[in-house]
Amino acid sequence: MDRLILFRHGKAEPDSLSGDDFDRRLQPRGESEAAQMGERLAASGFSPDLVLVSAAQRTRETWDAAAPAFPQAEVRFADDLYHAESAAVRRIAEEAGQGRRAVMVVGHNPGLHELTLRLMLEGETDRGLFAKAQRNFPTSAAAVFAFRDGRPAAEGLFLPERWA
Repeated sequence: MDRLILFRHGKAEPDSLSGDDFDRRLQPRGESEAAQMGERLAASGFSPDLVLVSAAQRTRETWDAAAPAFPQAEVRFADDLYHAESAAVRRIAEEAGQGRRAVMVVGHNPGLHELTLRLMLEGETDRGLFAKAQRNFPTSAAAVFAFRDGRPAAEGLFLPERWA
């Protein structure tokens, strides 16, 4: 895997009809922002060839909204990404990403936010970008990392328009 894209799900409803967090759906704003983020990433040249999506309803819907921007991507739904800790997210992405150019993970906080910060600390990251990432990783945010000689280098932090 040469590149990792961490994409947090869109804004979700506070509760699901079932009462189960796993079943929470996206709000209209979440669908719109997820679609916009997919378009921004693709326009910036960050297109995955493999997308790993948490099996939760809100992450599936986030992918559905963003998917038109990435028509060539292979998609896999993964139960173990649901509320996974940062180390687990990284392990899952690295294992699935062997021999891949770019992997996208559509998942949840706090795991994605924590992994974003860990990768920034491990590699080459501008202090201003790190400070921005440290403040918040809101719904529909994305962080992009390139891997050079096994070390991550932050290529971008993309926040929804309302946070930019």
